[in-house]
Amino acid sequence: MLFAYPAIFHEEDSAFWVEFPDLIGCQSFGDTLNETIENAQEALSAYVLTLLESNQDIPTPSKIKTIMLEDSNSFTSLVSCNIDQYKGMKAIKKTLTIPSWLNDKALAQGINFSKVLQDALLTKIQS
Repeated sequence: MLFAYPAIFHEEDSAFWVEFPDLIGCQSFGDTLNETIENAQEALSAYVLTLLESNQDIPTPSKIKTIMLEDSNSFTSLVSCNIDQYKGMKAIKKTLTIPSWLNDKALAQGINFSKVLQDALLTKIQS
């Protein structure tokens, strides 16, 4: 599913930040315009996915021509995201048991248990 929303890009102190007037609290930033656009797409994807997963209504996008700018260091643009790539990516909590000595050694090394399990499962599935 493709979603597109108008966004307001602001330039401040040689950096950028972006907000979506239709999506309360959906904002992002970046050091360059390209980075800010990429971060805006990621923020939009996460916002829309959160709404969908919690069965909330998705706001209707405003018409870009109706967005009023407050200063000359801002501009509007449409930002789109395709959430099909994220379908089925919702995290699921699993409970597992390992020996306490193994747990202690892994914790001491700062090992991320979820990442190790995901990597091991992918290796097993792909073999």
